[in-house]
Amino acid sequence: MKKEAIILAGGFGTRLQGVVRDLPKPMAPVNGRPFLTYILDYLIDYQYEKVVLSVGYLHEKIVDFFGFRYKSMAIDYAVETEPLGTGGGIAFAMSKCAADNVLVINGDTMFKVDLTAFERFHQEKNGLLSIVLREVADVSRYGSVTTGNNYTIVLFSEKGVASGRGFINGGVYLIQQKLFEKYPMEGKFSFEKDLMEKLYKQEQFFAMASDGYFIDIGIPEDYLRAQKEF
Repeated sequence: MKKEAIILAGGFGTRLQGVVRDLPKPMAPVNGRPFLTYILDYLIDYQYEKVVLSVGYLHEKIVDFFGFRYKSMAIDYAVETEPLGTGGGIAFAMSKCAADNVLVINGDTMFKVDLTAFERFHQEKNGLLSIVLREVADVSRYGSVTTGNNYTIVLFSEKGVASGRGFINGGVYLIQQKLFEKYPMEGKFSFEKDLMEKLYKQEQFFAMASDGYFIDIGIPEDYLRAQKEF
């Protein structure tokens, strides 16, 4: 079966408005190319054949640029007529996927996870959800994720609750289609707050750590850093 991915590309880019105007965040130019092209190239390197772009704000600019194919990759669109949140956006985009397990990543961050290792991890654990964690020097800015035996998630901590070195949600997921079949949710909801953080005690959700390169262009200083590093 084809390897499929969802890219969450519907953000308003509020923090970038002073630097990039009239473009959705993933289309922000980095060295003369939309940031999204770097993400698609990364997925192609891991043999992903189809991507569903979860889009809303100024989605026409993405469609006009890419159409329905980028190099070897087919592109489909899940267009939100009103904001659905991360959960609603993922659930809607999932309806356009045929694979049993779908990769989900953000359109404004590059986290160079070894996807082959992550796919193997997810397959071995056979859970409804696997996520990738990043280790940071201080988790207080982000909220933290704690794992127990067999890499199961045992605790999500809110921002400011924990501090010091630890692991945070890196925003890279492998999700079984069965997750939304078992826990159907409609309309706008947060994947993190309304699904993961409510269900992890009754479902086995798994987490794998990665020290891969990470950058979030939604932060103006990191967007400027990307111009040098890419």
